[in-house]
This record gives sequence, structure tokens and C-alpha cells, in this order.
Amino acid sequence: MLNHTGSIVWQVGNLVNKGESIPIDILLYPIFIKHGFRLRNRIIWRFNFGLNADKRFSGRYETLLWFSKNDDYIFNLDPVRIPQIYPGKKHSASKGSKAGHLSGNPRGKNPSDYWEFSAETDFRDNPIWNIPNVKANHPEKTIHPCQFPIELAERCVLALSPENGTILDPFVGTGASAIAALKHSRRAIGIDREGNYLDIAKERLIKLHEGTLQVRPLGKPVASPPQSHSVARVPDSWQAMRAET
Repeated sequence: MLNHTGSIVWQVGNLVNKGESIPIDILLYPIFIKHGFRLRNRIIWRFNFGLNADKRFSGRYETLLWFSKNDDYIFNLDPVRIPQIYPGKKHSASKGSKAGHLSGNPRGKNPSDYWEFSAETDFRDNPIWNIPNVKANHPEKTIHPCQFPIELAERCVLALSPENGTILDPFVGTGASAIAALKHSRRAIGIDREGNYLDIAKERLIKLHEGTLQVRPLGKPVASPPQSHSVARVPDSWQAMRAET
């Protein structure tokens, strides 16, 4: 079913069973390799909010495994480039004929396998695929418990498929990957065994077509409240508790 130039992107987290954290991507890797696929990147998706833990560190990332069938795969770098950190940087004298010339690509920088979406300061300090996960206040939130943002799928769609190509998601849930595909002139096929999620996906696709679907804009920097904002200040009650300890 997969085109010879196509890719598989498998997004997973960690399974926590009786306090033990099991990295699902490590378990899946040999299965894909056994079937002849080749791993191109293991991508880290970091987010700020999730389930809090008290007997281990709170999980704040998931992984995406990008596999291709062979070396003749599609990779469109230009649509997903991010701003250069040092656009004025030039090659040193040791670079011969390149000495004195600008060293960066004017179209932008490769976002690497530790992704961040366009905020230059955040990229310099923490170069990660820093995309908020879909929690209570996210504009895309539905009833799905493990919903991932459209923005996460968009970068994969843009980089790993051609225009007018087809995106297949066998676990489409509430349709994030299908929405990402249609937004960028691709076709989409979605499969899911949960009918109520498919109903939500269909409704979201209709809203996309009508132009009324609420989404988080691609590349929007992650919000950080200023210190003057009440939610960013340490409460007086916490100050008192710290003083007691």
C-alpha cells in the first residue's frame, strides 16, 4: 500500500504500567526493521503539560519514528525550514573560496530531529519540536484522550509527501492528520474503529471546508506569561510554606 517513495511516521509515547515506564518506540523499532523499513529520524516532540507524577519525573515528550521503504524517499525541506539563528554569520578564512561569504541558507535552517516551531529565542535556548499538546484550553480540544495537534501532523505532511499525494492514517482519531493533509493540497484516508471519533473527524473536516475550524496556527510561538501576570507570580501562601521549611 505504501508508495515506493513514501514514508511511515509512527507517533508514540511511553506506557506506564505499575509505575514502570516502557518506551513503546523502542519496542516497535525492530518490528519495522524486520519488515524492511529504514529509520530516517527518531524525532522528539516536547510539550509543557501532561500527566504529573510523584514517584518519577513527569513525562513531557513523545517520539515520532520516521521510516522509509528505501533510499528513494520524499523529503521536502524548504516548506518546513525555520529562521536562521545567526543569519549574518560568515564562513571563516579556513573555508577557502567560501571565506567571507554567508554560511547559512537564506531560506532558513533545517529544524533537526529536536523540533521547535519558528520562535528564534526558544530555538536557541531549547531547540525542540516545542508544540503544545491538546489540553483543556487548546482550541482543537475534543473528547479524545490522546489527541495530538494538527500542527504536529502538518510538518510531517509538508516534508514527507508531495502535493496531491495521499496521506493514510489507520488510527485517525479526530482527524488531525487528515486536516493537515487537506490544508496543504493532499488527499487523506482515515480509518478508526471508534465511530464516535470518526463522527468528530467528519465534523472537523466539514468545518475546515467551511473555514470555521478553530486551529492553532502553524509556527505560532509557545506562549509564555510575563512575570507581571498573576499566574506567573509565586503565591504568597507558597512563600510562607517555603519560609516554614
